[in-house]
Amino acid sequence: MSLTIRAGRRAVEITRPEKVLFPCGISKADLASYYEKVSEAMLHHIDGRPLNLERYPDGIEGQRIMQQRASKHFPPWVGRVEVPARKGTVEHVVAKDAATLVYLASQACITLHPWLSRSDRLDRPDRLVIDLDPSNGKLSDVRRAARILGELLSELDLTPWAMTTGSRGYHVVVALQRRADFDAVRAFARDVAAVAAAREPRLFTDEQRKAKREGRILIDVMRNAYGHTSVAPYAVRPRRGAPVATPLHWDELDDADARPDLWTLASVPERLKREGDPWHQIASHAETLTGARKRLDAALEESGLKR
Repeated sequence: MSLTIRAGRRAVEITRPEKVLFPCGISKADLASYYEKVSEAMLHHIDGRPLNLERYPDGIEGQRIMQQRASKHFPPWVGRVEVPARKGTVEHVVAKDAATLVYLASQACITLHPWLSRSDRLDRPDRLVIDLDPSNGKLSDVRRAARILGELLSELDLTPWAMTTGSRGYHVVVALQRRADFDAVRAFARDVAAVAAAREPRLFTDEQRKAKREGRILIDVMRNAYGHTSVAPYAVRPRRGAPVATPLHWDELDDADARPDLWTLASVPERLKREGDPWHQIASHAETLTGARKRLDAALEESGLKR
């Protein structure tokens, strides 16, 4: 049995559409239909980026496959990019259209993980991502942490953007103009984390070892590196209920019900239809770090930190 889904100009065949991928009964057909519905908003954020594919051929309770290389059997219309690797190159998928998203869902790809740079300038990120990872803190603390990071970035004269991860935390993101390399962006993010931790030592930590976090929220900047990825906006996560990584309006972080896993495969398409994409103008706010770096250095000094 198969199912055909119209995605843009293509009709994409979904093999075994009845295959249940989530314990709640969500099937491969449901997943493919979701990605077709959110494709316009999602492609705005991932087009041109090499992708890592998180696949669950036997459902989320089965084996996870993290796939970097585009499979040889993928149809020729699925975009690809050759990426230099330690030994030769790796051919990653690049999602250019809705049909690609639907096709990947038919391959039981539940979550897409894009690079923070695009294929035409792989060494120049256009996103800075700060991941707020709660050790065991209260939801209100994690929302407060996201607001504080946003306020600090605004203090540096940058425009912050917030997103649920669809898991336990939030991402705070800055759009960049692709002038700085990954080392500079990561160093900047690391210093932002240091200032935030110095100002709010009971709330934040930049300690990677869980045993030393003492219940504080980790400000994780490690994904700001060449070849590393971050969960895509509007990607479904392999968790019960099929939660979605969902871009937010900043005032939504004031809502006590704004859990990181609040929005799901079932609710996000209607949210987009009703409210649009909160991040639809993110590209027009791409910024450089030159001035922000000077202001951050001053903040480091004020906090008693040495760069």
